[in-house]
Amino acid sequence: MKRSVLRRDVAPLTLLFATLVVATIVVDAVLHRFELASVGRYLGIPGVLLILLSLGYSLRKHQLLTRGQPGRWLQFHKVVAWFGSLLVLVHAGIHFHAVLPWLATGAMLVNVASGLTGVFLLQRARRHVELKKKLLLAEGLSAGAVEARLEADAATLEWLKRWRTIHLPIAAAFGTLALGHIVAVFVFWGWR
Repeated sequence: MKRSVLRRDVAPLTLLFATLVVATIVVDAVLHRFELASVGRYLGIPGVLLILLSLGYSLRKHQLLTRGQPGRWLQFHKVVAWFGSLLVLVHAGIHFHAVLPWLATGAMLVNVASGLTGVFLLQRARRHVELKKKLLLAEGLSAGAVEARLEADAATLEWLKRWRTIHLPIAAAFGTLALGHIVAVFVFWGWR
């Protein structure tokens, strides 16, 4: 059982995060190889725009947008935020110019890890409760008895659905630090 959990749940989560890091290194290396490292300086702009675009999922979830299915918006959020994060990471590079951009980059990485972990835990808990429910119904228990037996699991699932109470402040910290970096760029960069 632990092996299937590892293979089915943990490995894809880890692979997705590792792919982000490796893709960042590869894109940065290609830019440096072709003497286009200065392009990375500007990749933060489309990266942030993609991350902002990915917030459409939150707008849909809170019914500020009414078009589209929430599940599709979630997939859109994951893909667009991943590519936006990639561009921001390439933009950040491995160069240390100031503390604020590195804090924003660190907050973004924690935000990505938080989002991936939250999705992983929530999906895993939902599958567990559904499987347990099916098994109990197959044993012949009534719907009321199944509900009573799953009360603790259902409460845990509801608690896990609140993982956003951790994810959202991390996202807000990233947004604040990124905004501070953007403002500092406009104030201090020569824009030649």
